[in-house]
Amino acid sequence: MTTLPGTAAQATYGRTRPDGPQVTVLPNGLTVLVQEDDRFPLAALRLYAHTGSAFETPETAGISHQLEHMVFKSTQKRAQGMAAKDAEAAGGEINAATSFDYTVYVADMPAENWRLGLDIFKDMIFGARLDPAELNAERAVVLSEIDRGDDEPETRLFKTIQGMIWPGASYSWPVIGYRDTVAAFTGDALRAYVKEHYQPQSLLLVACGRVKAAEVVDEAGRLFGELRNDRAITPVAPFALARDRREPGISLEYGKWGKAYLSAAFPVDGVMSGKLAGIEVLAQLLGGDKTSKLHRKLKYEARLADDISVSALTLERGGALCIEATLDPAKLDAFWAALAAELAKLNALSFTGEQIERAKLNIEDGLFQAKETLGGLANKLGFFQFYGFGPEGEKNYLHALHGVDKTALGALLEEYVRPERLSLAVLAPEGENPAAAATPESLRAARLSPWPVKEALGGAATDKAGATTEIVELAPGRKLVLIPDDTLPYTSLSLFYAGGDGLLEKNRQGLAELTARTLTRGAAGLTLSQIEDFLSGRAAQLAVSSGRDIFTLETKFPARFSRDALGLIADILAKPAFAPKELERARQNQIAAIAAQEDQPLSLAFRNLFPALFPDSHYGYFRMGQPETLARFTAAEAAGFWARQSAMPFVMSACGQYDREEITAFAREVAGSGARERYAFVAPAWSTRRETSLTLPDRSQTHLLLIFPVSGSEGPDTPGLSLLKTALAGQSGILFRDLRDRDSLGYSVTALFWQAPKAGFLAFYIGAAPDKAGAAMDGFRDTVRNLRADLLPESDVSRAKNLLRGDYYRDRQSLRSRSMEAASLLIQGFPLDKEYRELLASQEIDASRLRELAVKYLNMESAYVLTIKP
Repeated sequence: MTTLPGTAAQATYGRTRPDGPQVTVLPNGLTVLVQEDDRFPLAALRLYAHTGSAFETPETAGISHQLEHMVFKSTQKRAQGMAAKDAEAAGGEINAATSFDYTVYVADMPAENWRLGLDIFKDMIFGARLDPAELNAERAVVLSEIDRGDDEPETRLFKTIQGMIWPGASYSWPVIGYRDTVAAFTGDALRAYVKEHYQPQSLLLVACGRVKAAEVVDEAGRLFGELRNDRAITPVAPFALARDRREPGISLEYGKWGKAYLSAAFPVDGVMSGKLAGIEVLAQLLGGDKTSKLHRKLKYEARLADDISVSALTLERGGALCIEATLDPAKLDAFWAALAAELAKLNALSFTGEQIERAKLNIEDGLFQAKETLGGLANKLGFFQFYGFGPEGEKNYLHALHGVDKTALGALLEEYVRPERLSLAVLAPEGENPAAAATPESLRAARLSPWPVKEALGGAATDKAGATTEIVELAPGRKLVLIPDDTLPYTSLSLFYAGGDGLLEKNRQGLAELTARTLTRGAAGLTLSQIEDFLSGRAAQLAVSSGRDIFTLETKFPARFSRDALGLIADILAKPAFAPKELERARQNQIAAIAAQEDQPLSLAFRNLFPALFPDSHYGYFRMGQPETLARFTAAEAAGFWARQSAMPFVMSACGQYDREEITAFAREVAGSGARERYAFVAPAWSTRRETSLTLPDRSQTHLLLIFPVSGSEGPDTPGLSLLKTALAGQSGILFRDLRDRDSLGYSVTALFWQAPKAGFLAFYIGAAPDKAGAAMDGFRDTVRNLRADLLPESDVSRAKNLLRGDYYRDRQSLRSRSMEAASLLIQGFPLDKEYRELLASQEIDASRLRELAVKYLNMESAYVLTIKP
């Protein structure tokens, strides 16, 4: 047994404070909420402005979102792109998001630089120059973003359904706006919008992490205290629910899709109606997870859908209970008839007491786990404070949650789930397809048959600084890593086997993934439904996946359920059922996932990327296989693959709270006498074909990937390559700064870095309008030429170093991230501190070394190009 100081990531963590958040209202009305929490050397900052698309008019639709883009441009204190650059140079990250009710500005900073985050907030919002040339350039970016959204079926569907749920109301138009409204925005219009809506009384500042409340309040007063309110703010009124509709609204649109996409929604009251907890429990029961009613009935039992989910969209002025499904076009009419029949039967007795308690447990669990990271904690506290729940918001919400029962659910069903209030939107493939028989009339008839219209109604954590990470040798080829962390009463367990696609012959592509999808669908006499009920009843998570060299099982559960969870995992590993009917269901899900990937431009690109680069290696396999190949696999073949896979070397890693003796005994039971096979990580052969082009009809953007082969993670260049990628990526990175901010060539521009032990690549990506694709590729070539010829400015190098350091801690806040890191590193033969040592090495690299790496690896002659064309 080996004992190591610190955690697997070699990070040192402190003690979180048990005190609750401290809320202060400045004299000008700006609210400051601070939660002191020194677990990590980080600070999570959020600035909420009580304005979003709901505060716009039809003529100004999208102005909130356009402003969010423009504040990252030049300001009174900073040149274009410098806000992001200053944050990244200090090791932080900034971002922003626009919603219906609010716009939120985000800064995740190293603790010592939290003041810089606040300064950037102040400058980017209230010092934005809104330069006409910059506005024109960013307008083109937003228009490209609109086109990009129309290429995504889910985004397109939501735009349709929101207009149907809230006709004529400000929730009805897309947050991003319309092409004509975006084209009309001027700098003066944006300034007037800030003056009207960014009143200090409408702002909420949230700070969580290694900060002092008094210091944050003082700094907020210094920066924002001079702001003044120049008008009274009238509280917004909820939108009235449409109670006079006699028929559901139905929209059916055909296009070049591979699947049918459906969204059905019922309007509900808003977040402050007092019904929030009940609505969320109802959504969880109907379609929140695999134990839910609609998932069981329509996906698992009837096999009418590839995927179905129900969620509660709860906003300030109203909300919606949303049902979303993806399915085969030929099943559209049958699915809708079955869904309508299920909805028609719902009443107060539709759910058992056990199901209700399980739903409430999982909602509470999700709320509690938000505290695992500082960003999650800031978001949770910000939500409750923003919507008026106050510092006791979580406590009061949990009280309401615990009070939800059959009677409350029955009342919600009677009030909201009514056929005349339904809105249904469908995207279906066009052409010679069975879905072409579907019409709004046929869908409406399917609804009316079973569902007659009703008459309208009037804990404190312990210090982990002294914790030790252990490596326990279980048996030959089998290891256990123990990473204690008492922050939250949870255990994260990661089991990484060597193998995956590396164990397959070329004609068996997809079998490893199919085996992973089938492994948990029955074991030791338990059916899939029983396993899902077992997990949900303990707020436990379980996932199995297969990769190019790895096969993984991951689970996370409350520590008090450890005995139960470990017992189930042992049964799944030792006694999987591989029932033919469950393998068939898993096969259909996998085929559906392939079709969904091929409907999305980026997913299509990444599905084909590795086959294009490594056609003669298992790295080039289609990991999910091809439908025609999957159709041939049998349950016996999956069981045979698992027999070989389970004989390979593994590393098990546990992070969190656990009983050491219990977890070690479990690991020894799974390890048995040790691995019966060895596994070698190999170097894949690169393709001789340099260019691959794919077409996705009826889309509006071209997606380009320029890929450069680099050394694998075994090589000594990883720290420098990681630093180079970080210099290229990000909002103030070289690619974004030059190709988007300067040249307006695309909305999304970034760099990607992938490594296996013996191979890797550095890639440039951009999504651009087709007429700008050539210029975008020229921009990539210019970037390569400059990197090879010139030294990067010290500011770019320093920014990349600080970002790597900040990302190192941000990426290791969750228990799962640390258990996965340990298992992944050891199974590949690396030491636990590999990434920490690489971080330290990156801090010593200078611009000269980065240029050497660019000369070594960034060669256009050896580069590969993958293009997705509309």
